[in-house]
Amino acid sequence: MIKIIAKQIIKKECLDAYHALADELVAASRQEEGCIAYSSNQSLADERVHCFMEIWKDQAAIDSHNATEHFTRIIPQFADMFDGPETVDLYVER
Repeated sequence: MIKIIAKQIIKKECLDAYHALADELVAASRQEEGCIAYSSNQSLADERVHCFMEIWKDQAAIDSHNATEHFTRIIPQFADMFDGPETVDLYVER
């Protein structure tokens, strides 16, 4: 299994639009073969800080996810909503 944490800081004026797209991305991604878990999370300390927490069966499942219609359509829309660079880290359980 591969776990992904993708963290973003969202411009305050973009929060509603971001949440709508994130909800769509989560719903579609959870239906994919190889997706074990996929969630969008908002910080309690700062409403602008969000992260996707994902668990995938393997790298092939991630590659397939990254090529889906919903991923390739939604992810580029997030770029203008970010207030700083996104960080994406991959993990394996020990």
